Amino acid sequence: MINILIAEDMHVLRRALVALLELEDDLRVVAELGSGDDVVPRALATNPDVAVLDIDLPGLDGISAAAALHTAAPHCRTLILTSLGRPGNLRRAMSAQVAGFLLKDIEPAQLAAAIRTVAAGGRAVDPVLALAALDTEATPLTSRELEVLRLAAEGAEARQIAAKLFLSAGTVRNYLTTVVSKLNARNRVDAIRIAREAGWL
Repeated sequence: MINILIAEDMHVLRRALVALLELEDDLRVVAELGSGDDVVPRALATNPDVAVLDIDLPGLDGISAAAALHTAAPHCRTLILTSLGRPGNLRRAMSAQVAGFLLKDIEPAQLAAAIRTVAAGGRAVDPVLALAALDTEATPLTSRELEVLRLAAEGAEARQIAAKLFLSAGTVRNYLTTVVSKLNARNRVDAIRIAREAGWL
């Protein structure tokens, strides 16, 4: 039996995923949640074999949650199931030790098969997206710069970003200045646009 944790903030979709997966004889959902902040605590409490995570979760995003989960419970493998199928997201996910990356429009049987593959130690990555990631230029930004820019893109001020990342507000402003410079952007808003269009955010 493969035990599964599902993190998806849309309640109807989460319940549908649970119902579909539990039709399979060898799959069992042991935890379902709607926030990225809950992934690690619930995984430690329920000991799943595979975590199926959306990227766009409230609190910690799915890729950051996957990285935290890999550190806290390395035996639990992660599969990202998302509608945010951008090459930059796939690269970020691979850096976070994610074993699977699929889009939400796949067939239920494909998802079940991917979960089995991931549980067995393999990888399950959308082939079209994988090719697009190879064709897309890698980001010139460091992971910390991307993290700061991602929070800025969500509307956080320098002070809020600083508190979240345990940095000073001055350090955050320095990061944002460096990002604008590296991307040859006019300002922070332009830097966010460039990074989004390149699939880095």
